[in-house]
Amino acid sequence: MLLKNAKIYTMNSDMQIIDNGCIEISDGKIVSVYQGDSKDGIDLKGAGVYPGFIDTHTHLGLFTSGVGVEGEDFNEDSDPVTPQMNTIDGIYPFDKSFSDAVSAGVTTAVVSPGSTNPIAGTISAVKTSGARIEDMLIRNVGMKFSLGENPKMTYLDKDTSPVTRMAIASLIREALNKAKRYMQQKENAKSMDEEPDYDAKCEALIPLLKGDIKAHFHCHRADDIFTALRLSREFGLRCVLIHCTEGYLIADKLKQENAECIVGPILCDRSKPELANLSESNAGVLSGFGIKTSICSDHSETPIQYLPISVGVAIKNGMSFLDGLKGVTSVAAEISGISDRVGTIEKGKDADLVVFKDNPFDIMSSPEIVVIDGRIVYERNKSFRN
Repeated sequence: MLLKNAKIYTMNSDMQIIDNGCIEISDGKIVSVYQGDSKDGIDLKGAGVYPGFIDTHTHLGLFTSGVGVEGEDFNEDSDPVTPQMNTIDGIYPFDKSFSDAVSAGVTTAVVSPGSTNPIAGTISAVKTSGARIEDMLIRNVGMKFSLGENPKMTYLDKDTSPVTRMAIASLIREALNKAKRYMQQKENAKSMDEEPDYDAKCEALIPLLKGDIKAHFHCHRADDIFTALRLSREFGLRCVLIHCTEGYLIADKLKQENAECIVGPILCDRSKPELANLSESNAGVLSGFGIKTSICSDHSETPIQYLPISVGVAIKNGMSFLDGLKGVTSVAAEISGISDRVGTIEKGKDADLVVFKDNPFDIMSSPEIVVIDGRIVYERNKSFRN
């Protein structure tokens, strides 16, 4: 495939924008990006081409649209500590929300377990088009932790721990310390006979402790944000702050911590106490401090197809257009640990692209073409085929 006569927003390290550009694609990868004319290819007539958008925090496919409790597979709240849960075992790729994502230009979704458990399970980055989840998987990228109101209220109703913020942090520390000892025992064992008995929970936490994946902390209030950072320092974790609702109130502190923040959902109400200080200016304040900031839908809290509109709201309330675009492309990929595959338009990257005639974050805009792994998976009206 060759796309030509495009305005290419590469989102590479130089933030290069190429007018009258061409993108050559082969075997699902970008093989060249250049300025110039070509006789062959799909003529985009000057339309903008962007890296496919990345939604950095969702529950896509774990909450099946229109089904109800039978389709709810994102909270295993039978036990407060479940790191052994793996999202790909619960994702349903034929949920209508996947095609909704594609039609909005969202080509990658980071899918996370829910937030009822202090430790909830493995987080996966997946493409939004496909039939078999293993084929859609980019890689596992994180472990889900939750602080504050959600675990408290879940287990209060069950009359078991945790019911306080202290207990939540204590359970996390206990599990991580146990996994550290387990990992050390495995490393010190000279034979299979000396290894500790298999422990699924500890095994799941080893990639986190080794730094292969990041710790994604659900945290809204400022005190919970600081608890996430404190726990991460104690155990040497690579921390990502999910929601970070009160982040704008402590942005100077987060800058000092080199924090990475995923803000959202933006299109929601203040539906619970932790959201009392929700502000549409949050993402703009954080990015204005030079903090790596991405924007998420938190699907299904906000349906995934409204991710571009969420970015538009953030831009309307102080975030720069460039930072908003980074927040669903290059910076989103960096925070998610998948920047070797997606997030920029460069040679060797996955050919995940979205074409817009107008501002992609305007409420009246829709993608003209969406490409995932070098295949056109959505085409609005085939206007570029004429």
